[in-house]
Amino acid sequence: MINKIAASPIEALAGVQDGSTVLISGFGTAGIPHELIVGLLEQGAKDLTIVCNNAGNGEYGVAALLRAGRVRKVVCSFPRQVDSHVFDGLYRSGKIELELVPQGNLAERIRAAGAGLGGVFCPTGYGTELAKGKETREIQGRHYVLEYPIFADVALVKAEAGDRWGNLVYRKAARNFGPVMAAAAKFTVASVYEVRELGELDPEAIVTPGIHVKRLVRLPRMATPSVGTRRIA
Repeated sequence: MINKIAASPIEALAGVQDGSTVLISGFGTAGIPHELIVGLLEQGAKDLTIVCNNAGNGEYGVAALLRAGRVRKVVCSFPRQVDSHVFDGLYRSGKIELELVPQGNLAERIRAAGAGLGGVFCPTGYGTELAKGKETREIQGRHYVLEYPIFADVALVKAEAGDRWGNLVYRKAARNFGPVMAAAAKFTVASVYEVRELGELDPEAIVTPGIHVKRLVRLPRMATPSVGTRRIA
């Protein structure tokens, strides 16, 4: 019987190795799998490359991983925000690497990995420092930059509900990077608020099929931390 449900985040993340590339879902503060990030902290893997939309807020989530010295490199679109002081301090002191990727390119490079593509031509970044050293090409009168897929060892995603096979549905904007990240990693762990019986999820509503998910963790629905006046979804 296929049953991908783990008892806890730490159990679900057992086996994550040092030096892994980890995709972490979330857009701003929506859809961040906070409990899985805490589980990764407790699990102990270090020298990680983190791929996410932004480099952490305040003192928790991705910022907590950075503060603990567990991250070697961040690949993201928005490293600096009003409360990104953990990343700011590490980067200014040369203790962490940054690969800056335009947001659309980031999503497309992750999607390309899940789709098995060898590369994609993106117009964003052409003629800027972001295209330095990369292949460029003119296609139908428009200039493009060749970008390579971002493959990962692990993906941490947050969904609304799932079943024991790992099928996932998401909640509104909290969906963001979750589906493409789940498909691009060798080992995807998803947190959910509800675990449904097989057949209860509407097949038309399933965004991430279970074939992309290795572990599922059910978490209680509770009030989550806030960043300034913004609530984390």
